[in-house]
Amino acid sequence: MIGLHTAAEVRAAEEPLLAATPPGTLMQRAATGLAAVCLRLLGTAYGRRVALLVGTGNNGGDALFAGARLAGRGVRVTAVLLDPDRVHDSGLAALRRAGGRVLAAGAPGVERAVTRADLVLDGMLGIGGSGGLRPAAAELAAMAGAGAGLTVAVDVPSGVDASTGAVDGAAFPAVHTVTFGAVKLGLVVGEGRAFAGQVHLVDIGLELPAATAHQLADADVAARLSPPSAGDDKYSQGVVGVVAGSATYPGAGVLCTGAALRTRPGLVRYAGTAADGVRAAWPEAIVTDGRPGDAGRVQAWVVGPGMGTDDAARSVLAEVLATDLPAVVDADALTMCAAQPELVRGRTAPTLLTPHDREFARFGEDVGTDRVGAARRLAGDLGCTVLLKGEATVVADADGTAFVNGTGTPWLATAGTGDVLSGIAGAVLATGLPAVETGAVAAHLHGRTGQLAARNGPLLAGDLVRRLPEAIGRVRGPAPSGLGDSGA
Repeated sequence: MIGLHTAAEVRAAEEPLLAATPPGTLMQRAATGLAAVCLRLLGTAYGRRVALLVGTGNNGGDALFAGARLAGRGVRVTAVLLDPDRVHDSGLAALRRAGGRVLAAGAPGVERAVTRADLVLDGMLGIGGSGGLRPAAAELAAMAGAGAGLTVAVDVPSGVDASTGAVDGAAFPAVHTVTFGAVKLGLVVGEGRAFAGQVHLVDIGLELPAATAHQLADADVAARLSPPSAGDDKYSQGVVGVVAGSATYPGAGVLCTGAALRTRPGLVRYAGTAADGVRAAWPEAIVTDGRPGDAGRVQAWVVGPGMGTDDAARSVLAEVLATDLPAVVDADALTMCAAQPELVRGRTAPTLLTPHDREFARFGEDVGTDRVGAARRLAGDLGCTVLLKGEATVVADADGTAFVNGTGTPWLATAGTGDVLSGIAGAVLATGLPAVETGAVAAHLHGRTGQLAARNGPLLAGDLVRRLPEAIGRVRGPAPSGLGDSGA
């Protein structure tokens, strides 16, 4: 599990280390790691061309010292200084001693040096930067993006808020980001995720506080998805009840039920108004034509996808949320809960809301640029868990615990995929996993399944349901070998 930290947390962790080590120690550690990653990305050193975009802060110093190390390995390094009168003097001297070339931004030859480089290193702004890039920096970022070389950011892409991922104007389009000490939250969430590219972490010896935001890896998800044991039966793996779909939107019930079945095929009870369609598509489900109370014993509910918002739907939603069972609340149920937030605030059982941005706004606040902060505020206000869908889905609990999903694909932005996510979440929630971890696991599996389904091009929501078992198998990894595998 990867801990995610804000800029303030990183600065606080740097202070005692800066006081306890000789001046420049942290910068040398960072530059050494940065140069090593750049060499791996370049493949070979001698004769390769690297352009450094150098600002006035410590990131500029990191870039210059790394450039000096690269030049010492035979790389042809050119540093472009945004402000020649305000530059890290020791770093600049080291680059010049190693044979690096220096140009001022706007000088003849800058565009050629940047666009023809094999690698462009962005050291213009650091974690303290805010707002969009100024014109000179924005021009250099555009040159780097238009060139053929790899674009690599130092610690955080210039123009990206390190704590929120907000981008206000132009930013450096990194394909790789080499970050120091901790993965900054802004590298994996919001617009920052797209500008950061692949993130490489360099250890510089920081003692960090316990993270309140995390990102799951496949192994973390696998550890939370226990496979059935010899003593399990259909009732012991988590029984999920589904209230989804209607005469107008029967597909929502079919997709949600199918996803729940495919995630943990113990027992799924369907109690919506699209019973005929669900019964035809999934004979494995137990289908009830009556109300949720007639469905039988369940351990968690999924309510909302395609159910409508009329009086009958409101009555059913109130019935589900009046129980003491965990619930996933999605789609139409979110619209109704936004109108009657007391339906959620009054619950003592775990409740997982799964809005996209427009559904989120119905609760009275736009998401804005700080997606983690917004999800935390709504979760705290309602006393529940919020799964805020997006390119990097955020899951936040009322106590401030948060997860940012690292899987997925833009191809998931198509009708019905949210219904699949709800079914996955319901099946996981029924196992007894805490709601915030349920949301993180469900988002991770949903994203991994989307990646599989999109390999050959556009996907449909039904493709996700079909590929779920394969995605879960890949997340768990190869089964252990042994006599039981051979049938002996």
